[in-house]
Amino acid sequence: MITDDHLPALQGMFPSWITTVSNDGEPNTTVISQIWHVSETEVALSFQFFNKTKKNISQNPFAFATITNPASFDMYTLELEYSRTENEGDLFDEMDMKLEAIASMSGMSGIFELKGADIYTVLSISKNNL
Repeated sequence: MITDDHLPALQGMFPSWITTVSNDGEPNTTVISQIWHVSETEVALSFQFFNKTKKNISQNPFAFATITNPASFDMYTLELEYSRTENEGDLFDEMDMKLEAIASMSGMSGIFELKGADIYTVLSISKNNL
């Protein structure tokens, strides 16, 4: 599903966004710094400030995310299904370290507390035609 063509878009050069929907049908879209590549069928999102997103996912595990390739400016939409949250391990540590580096560069060190690595199964990925 995720191929080498998609990997540059998962490096965090451009912000991504995720859209979720509550049980009541209310959408919520939020910008995120990066979507991490886990495997060819999974990605991870950092769980930091996503109170509304996290609430929506607990009610409805499906979401859409958009990523952008920084070399070609190609945009892709990922159809996702929440799988699990990891609070330790290599992926969590890598995400925590990168987020702290981003925070440090923006003068916000110590503010971006990573609560978990939310793992999503990629159900589909499609190139956006603009």
